[in-house]
Amino acid sequence: MKVLDLACEVGHTFEGWFGSEDDYLEQRARGLVTCPACGSATIEKKLSAPRLNLGAQRSTQVVAADADAEQARQARLWRAVREVLANTEDVGSAFADEARRIHQGEAPERGIRGQASAQDVKGLLEDGVEVMPLPMPAGIKETLQ
Repeated sequence: MKVLDLACEVGHTFEGWFGSEDDYLEQRARGLVTCPACGSATIEKKLSAPRLNLGAQRSTQVVAADADAEQARQARLWRAVREVLANTEDVGSAFADEARRIHQGEAPERGIRGQASAQDVKGLLEDGVEVMPLPMPAGIKETLQ
């Protein structure tokens, strides 16, 4: 099993697990390797090496720590997205109307998500309706595993 560090054209980094280098190349050529954050199929393999602790220089350790921090941030984002998907109802483009109905007590109180224009969000906030933009990665089409 080969674990590869991959990146899409906009810079999202992620791991891919493949049976061999040929498996990776074949799947990438067929468009089967896509970024989990944005769905892009323009994927490149990043340099990676086995982690060896042989008294590496401090600058190398800092770079590794920065990469670890980025991966930790991405992991937190995915956990947040999973939490939102699991605990909210998707009301789609009716978000602004449904949020206002909930706020006014005309609909049952519950967590919802959907799409709204910047103008709709501004109006909701002015009316005292608490909303929070949460960019959902384009690669999300179904419930995450």
